[in-house]
Amino acid sequence: MRLERLNYNKIKIFLTLDDLNDRGLTKEDVWKDSLKWHQLFHEMLEEASEEFGVDIQGSVAVEIFSMQAQGMVMIVTMEEQMDDEELLEDGFIEMQVTVEGSEDILFEFQDFEDVVQMAKELNRVQIEEGSLYCYKEKYYYHVIDIAGEDIPRVIAILAEYGDSAFTSIYIIQEYGKALIESKAVKELVKYFS
Repeated sequence: MRLERLNYNKIKIFLTLDDLNDRGLTKEDVWKDSLKWHQLFHEMLEEASEEFGVDIQGSVAVEIFSMQAQGMVMIVTMEEQMDDEELLEDGFIEMQVTVEGSEDILFEFQDFEDVVQMAKELNRVQIEEGSLYCYKEKYYYHVIDIAGEDIPRVIAILAEYGDSAFTSIYIIQEYGKALIESKAVKELVKYFS
């Protein structure tokens, strides 16, 4: 689990699939709004409160973005503080949850040679799509248009050469450099075979 403070009233929490599995949860538990999920959410808010010195009380809005292979990102927005009489009893926090899925796949690579080897493997299974970025001396492969039945195979190949990216694709696109904007696998194989 990784925490990041976005501004005075917003916190980003990144949970990998391993983080969920370690706590005995699945993505379905989150969607079903299970009791185990609520317990984990309260633990995460306590950890965020301690780490950032924020008193989280009252109402929070939670946006959950599910990402293929990486896990999920939650944006927690603390609403305006309520008067003492309006605070919920027993320390409960009122949640407004918005859940969105994403078909994005985003992996990070330390070395360009790993990117080239990944591209050769993806090319063997007839995947040509994707974009390649460079950001903070790392390479990022991003793809959104893969058929559902190919997703597990693509993720397995990507995981062999890289790691799930913790950085948002929007940050990479804004502050990084686009090396190949489309058909990255095809272009990499063409130039590095």
